[in-house]
Amino acid sequence: MSNTATLATLSGSDLAADPNWWRQASVYQIYPRSFSDSNGDGLGDIKGITAKVPYLKQLGIDAVWLSPFYPSALADGGYDVDDYRDVDPKLGTLADFDEMSAALHAAGIKLIADIVPNHSSNRHVWFQEALASPRGSAARERYIFRDGKGENGEIAPSDWESVFGGPAWERITEPDGTPGQWYMHIFAKEQPDLNWSNREIRDDFLKTLRFWSDRGVDGFRVDVAHALTKDLTEPLISKVELSAANTGTDGFDDGSHPFWDRDEVHEVYAEWREVFNEYNPPRTAVAEAWVHASRRARYASPQGLGQAFNFDLLQADFDADEFREIITRNLAEATESGASSTWVFSNHDVVRHATRYGLPKGGGKHAQGQDGKGWLLAGAPAEELDVELGLRRARAATLLMLALPGSAYLYQGEELGLQEVAEIPDAERQDPTFFRNKGVEIGRDGCRVPLPWAPEGTSFGFGDGGAHLPQPAWFARYAVAAQDGVEGSTLELYRTALKFRRELQTSEEMEWHESGSADVLHFSRPGGWQTVTNFGDTPVELPAGEVLVSSGPLDGGLLPANTTVWLR
Repeated sequence: MSNTATLATLSGSDLAADPNWWRQASVYQIYPRSFSDSNGDGLGDIKGITAKVPYLKQLGIDAVWLSPFYPSALADGGYDVDDYRDVDPKLGTLADFDEMSAALHAAGIKLIADIVPNHSSNRHVWFQEALASPRGSAARERYIFRDGKGENGEIAPSDWESVFGGPAWERITEPDGTPGQWYMHIFAKEQPDLNWSNREIRDDFLKTLRFWSDRGVDGFRVDVAHALTKDLTEPLISKVELSAANTGTDGFDDGSHPFWDRDEVHEVYAEWREVFNEYNPPRTAVAEAWVHASRRARYASPQGLGQAFNFDLLQADFDADEFREIITRNLAEATESGASSTWVFSNHDVVRHATRYGLPKGGGKHAQGQDGKGWLLAGAPAEELDVELGLRRARAATLLMLALPGSAYLYQGEELGLQEVAEIPDAERQDPTFFRNKGVEIGRDGCRVPLPWAPEGTSFGFGDGGAHLPQPAWFARYAVAAQDGVEGSTLELYRTALKFRRELQTSEEMEWHESGSADVLHFSRPGGWQTVTNFGDTPVELPAGEVLVSSGPLDGGLLPANTTVWLR
């Protein structure tokens, strides 16, 4: 597969109209509440992002993926949406959003918005109307309401469990004050599932897609893309029966699960694709779809969303064999679907990869099921963390990833080499997974701590009013100002690599080369660009060529352990 009209060869108005801009884009995820605070209230905001557009431009990214910025009670970090066509007033206004969009586009940066279609918040006007309406009403048909079992409906409709712990059903009080029906929530009880068999839901989301596309949004990241459509035919299957029916190694492989990865979901995305194609260039989308490997391609098809996350490298150890198998398989899958692959090591749901790689093998892996939310550190004690080794491996892995064909998804702060923040007092944690599974799961707050921009100040330059999650003292040495212009810093490594990536990406092809060592991966890209990574513990001979960038210092003609180099 080849795409010669890449970011390396396009500029100005040509780039703006390129329908293939996303295929090899470097996409930077911003978690708005933790990026930059413009008004000193301790919470990052839209104006804070706009103020940092020069930083993003200098970093060299092609697009920003903006995590939810909608009105929300933050029962799940903004993924509980009160209004899909507005900005949370704590973060700004629609006018602020438009200003940010314009600033990003003026800097040559595309804008991808997170969209959350599986569930609204329980504060959404629709859900409030449902609570005030009787059984069988049109208002309740927008969600999944069911009568309970038992003599008085006191038993939940099924024994299904929520991803965040506890039952997946919550009983309501009827308008007359009596115990009433139950509603389904795969995630938190504040996130009632929408009923995607209802035409009104489908039409309203088409309206939402057009609303943001008309405001300049270039694409969408689709949250839990595999969970919209459901088969709730009575009697509902039990969780024991579900477990027995799951014969796939990483989830159901036949579309038979009652609420994960059903075939009908692709009817929804075919309609979305029609809306995307109304624009020039067409709007893009990437699915967060935790599905069996054999079923991922449908989400990434040109008739659907166009691209789907693969989190395989994110779940892998720092191991040459694992990396080679994952890369080879995912490039083949991308060719089959007509999409480009996606590569990611860190995001708002996972332990930062600089920390994972500093733990013993397997210590930072995640217990991942088809729900896509098993994102927690696997109980490794802090004394087993080797911070220096973790960062060295993270830099090497990222430099390898940036050389691969496909889109590279980066998470705010990884360009600083940030570690996971583990030392957050219980009273200051915010993630619902921590409170619903206290003592079992530590939650995701550790990767969501506000960024350090300066090595001093009450919030390390995040804002004048402190930070909504506590920042540790060691953030000072990771701050942007402490790394800016410093040769060998992680920030300058990312800037250099992203600059070369833009210049060198001329196709979507790559070729493996024999390295002579099981611990070394060596591949080339068209134009004489080569990448070599030493996953081992001892130095190896460096191939001949001009060194463009390396993840760590080189030792003469040797490539040190846990190091990647780009050669030409």
